[in-house]
Amino acid sequence: MNSKKILLLTENFPPIEGGSGRWFWELYTRLTEHHVTILTHDIDGGRQFDNGHDLNLIRFPMSCPEWGFKSIKGLKFYWSLFRKVKSLIKSHNIDEIHCGRVIPEGVVAWLVKKVTGVPFVCFVHGEDVETAATSREQSLMVKHVCKNSEYLICNSENSANLVESLGFAARDKCVVLNPGVDTQKFRPAPPDADFRENLGWDDKIVLLTVGRLQKRKGQDYLIQALPKLLNTFPNLHYAIVGRGECEDLLRALVVEYDLIDHVSIHTDLDDEQLIKCYQQCDVFILPNRTIGNDIEGFGMVLVEAQACGKPVVAGDSGGTRETMEVGVTGEIIDCSSPDRLATQLTRVLDNDALNSFGASGLNHVNATLDWKAHVIKAQQLFSK
Repeated sequence: MNSKKILLLTENFPPIEGGSGRWFWELYTRLTEHHVTILTHDIDGGRQFDNGHDLNLIRFPMSCPEWGFKSIKGLKFYWSLFRKVKSLIKSHNIDEIHCGRVIPEGVVAWLVKKVTGVPFVCFVHGEDVETAATSREQSLMVKHVCKNSEYLICNSENSANLVESLGFAARDKCVVLNPGVDTQKFRPAPPDADFRENLGWDDKIVLLTVGRLQKRKGQDYLIQALPKLLNTFPNLHYAIVGRGECEDLLRALVVEYDLIDHVSIHTDLDDEQLIKCYQQCDVFILPNRTIGNDIEGFGMVLVEAQACGKPVVAGDSGGTRETMEVGVTGEIIDCSSPDRLATQLTRVLDNDALNSFGASGLNHVNATLDWKAHVIKAQQLFSK
């Protein structure tokens, strides 16, 4: 079998934080049967990050606030990226382009295909197609991208169904490939009293959320639900790990609801400390909700938590239920308001069955979502 030469075109790639960037890093560093070139955003700190790996990675400005063609900024962005991709196809003899999103990366690949004939495939995350559907111009662009792509790699059944329901492509053009997890890195660990004490978690029931600090992740509603939860569980502690635009809002809510002793927000933990947070918490929760057209496409953090042997709880929005066996490894609850969240989370925390979820979740992840199984599926898909 001849090795295919792939160009991964994605703005989101480490050191940029987020689930999709981490997915691409974990997947494409393992694609040993193919030659992979990566074109990604020239972010501050990127060159320093690149000193720690041996990927064939090229950095180029790939961030633009205008994804349409109607603005000068948008036109300049697409023209610049089009020329760069076209030159890489020639210099690296690229056989196929893999696009991190349908827009804007997929738009560039579509334009390049019209000139060079090089085929492309696109990843779909859910929130990307939902957002594009709100703009007539972007919606039309995405339809052309989906029509001309070889196939669409959707991170969940929910995302694949969105592609069809929004009229972008038929369901049979979608292939579902769930993000995976490194079970050698994310794994159970014995209790670490010193670590818990250093974070202020000692003698507490710790709820953990890892993710970007943004409204659809739901950290704000859980903070507001906490006073009601504390009436039933007085030793409850909510730990938030991540960075993002809602940090000031979350810290203000902690003060407003007098929860300084019950909420901690960690924005500067390294990877080792992050994994320890998964390992040392009691319950992992992603209280996500739909904000307009912004949804949680899958919920990779829920998989990571299960790999560490923790019970998981998530909001009933997007593709989060596909990360777990509902009622066996975790629970799905309504997180659309602080009151609903408090009521349903109280029921979950008061359920003795919660104690068995961790072991079941570990088995679930090892059997279906480990990177080894994931990469085998990807290799088979990309070799077609």
